Amino acid sequence: MDFQETRLKVASESKNRSDSPEGRTVVVAEDEALIRLDTVEALEDAGYDVVGQAASGQEAIDLTRELRPDVVVMDVKMPGTDGITAATEIGKENLAPVVMLTAFSQQSLVEKAADAGAMAYVVKPFAPEKLLPALEVAISRFDQINALKDEVTDMKARFEARKRVDRAKGLLMENMGMTESEAFRWIQKTSMDRRLTMQEVADVVINNVANQNDR
Repeated sequence: MDFQETRLKVASESKNRSDSPEGRTVVVAEDEALIRLDTVEALEDAGYDVVGQAASGQEAIDLTRELRPDVVVMDVKMPGTDGITAATEIGKENLAPVVMLTAFSQQSLVEKAADAGAMAYVVKPFAPEKLLPALEVAISRFDQINALKDEVTDMKARFEARKRVDRAKGLLMENMGMTESEAFRWIQKTSMDRRLTMQEVADVVINNVANQNDR
């Protein structure tokens, strides 16, 4: 697979692709009613379908199990079961990607949120232009992790594969002007077309870029 061939294929395939919120389902979990309503309004105005609203972490878990949304938007601090605990439970069951909402004073919780399985986070107060891309990033990362789970069963090998795929994605984004999700979809499609693993495709991309830089 030549790097120039890769460049041409990416350029042609990327023209017709876009990440659209249309049809995406969301559960919003936020105990402060006004913030929850503002969040729901911003999401619906952007084309998302808010299928459930929760005021506690346990409610969020229950709704996510029942509704299986495309993504969950959840506040870190909530009464009873907090957002970190809820995200952990949702992640263990592989129900949906979680985007955490956190205040500036709660930055120390960001690492805990990532460890709990949150795919992205947004700092409050937020504008729609900050929240909406985070949802698409979370959905994309969730899909990528599940794709690698299907391909690599061993945890250590899966971690290595994810690192290689992430490196290849970065190179495609840098050299081809692709988004993260476009880069991953290209790697995934190429692996299927050529009957290779995604890590093997990633290695080809990485090696081709290295060879180009050496010339």
